[in-house]
Amino acid sequence: MDYKVKDMKLAKQGSLQLEWAAMHMPALGDVKKEFERSKPFKGLKISALLHVTKETGILMLSLKAGGASVSLGAGNPLSTQDDIAAALADNGIKVFAWSGQSVKEYNENVHRVLDFDPDIIIDDGADLHAAAHAKGVKIDVIGGTEETTSGIHRIKAMEAQGVLKYPIIAVNNANTKYLFDNRYGTGQSTLDGIIRGTNIFLPGKMVVVGGYGWVGRGVAMRFRGMGARVIVTEVDPMRALEACMDGFDVMQMDDAAKVGDIFVTATGDTDIIVGKHFNSMKDGAILSNTGHFDVEVDVKALEGMAVGKRRIRNNLDEYTLKDGRRLYLIAEGRLVNLGAAEGHPSEVMDLSFCNQALSAKYVVDRHGQLGNKVYKIPDDIDNMIASIKLKSMGVKIDTLTDKQKKYLDSWDLDV
Repeated sequence: MDYKVKDMKLAKQGSLQLEWAAMHMPALGDVKKEFERSKPFKGLKISALLHVTKETGILMLSLKAGGASVSLGAGNPLSTQDDIAAALADNGIKVFAWSGQSVKEYNENVHRVLDFDPDIIIDDGADLHAAAHAKGVKIDVIGGTEETTSGIHRIKAMEAQGVLKYPIIAVNNANTKYLFDNRYGTGQSTLDGIIRGTNIFLPGKMVVVGGYGWVGRGVAMRFRGMGARVIVTEVDPMRALEACMDGFDVMQMDDAAKVGDIFVTATGDTDIIVGKHFNSMKDGAILSNTGHFDVEVDVKALEGMAVGKRRIRNNLDEYTLKDGRRLYLIAEGRLVNLGAAEGHPSEVMDLSFCNQALSAKYVVDRHGQLGNKVYKIPDDIDNMIASIKLKSMGVKIDTLTDKQKKYLDSWDLDV
């Protein structure tokens, strides 16, 4: 089986979406042109588990242009854009993804992608890496990449336990990834998902953001920009202090649960909003998650507490509690920006997917030189991506003179 998608008749529309994305991803377009020339992946197989969006489609086609045989599964059961999946299958990508797949189907597709015995594994959340290790990867896997904070946590745990079997580049930790994708991309796309899921009016609403990492910062910033009042909850004193000095109210979730109108979890950890919080919430409170896995809002507890459940609109479920209060959950507690919207805009994914593409090339170029560890993307690649993006935006910056370089490199300030 070379692909399994919802409907190949959607390929034409998907091709138009890919054309639109490519227009707004000029940096990755430059990388693709270089890949077409140099063929860094000639004869290699690349398996990826990513959100099947138009932006991911441009990455897959760039890897194929570099000579790779590419297989792709969905990074989330709800996030696949079916027209994109069909268009990629039509372009020779081995796609196993459709929107609304069950957890069982999701896991089956993870293993279908692995059945191609990849030389390189590209992941978003580390499910593919974890499955490869559980299955038993072949000895000559060159290496892999990981795009999310949650996935990096998992892979570093594997490294610490001595079970990691190949080198992995922590794409998420690149400056040109987390400073832009996590902050600006997730900030905008999370707001987009909540608006699409609810069409609620934001000015004056009390929005509770769980976590003040780079994702939480972006979410808090965007909601404040729309006129909402924002509360941040945190466990890290440094981040809590930053949130205070950025002008946000900071409190414990136990207290925030009583006053919030909209809740957005963004921690990468489990049990951020649980049963005791549901008991405290206002009638009509809206719950959402923008952390990678669907463990931050305890949906199982909410299901157990509810005496009624209705699908009010696409991606919005109403839970009625015993006392008559109604709580609303967007996208089943999965990633709201992909479950209820289209994910990050193409312009910001241009940066993230340049990192993925060039990190894959990096592990190929250094085959046999890297240990079975988690590596940060080299600064020269990070800076090159920033330079390519600036050039595509028509932005020029200054360069240091020889005198300035000498000054910065000297301890004697009279030179």
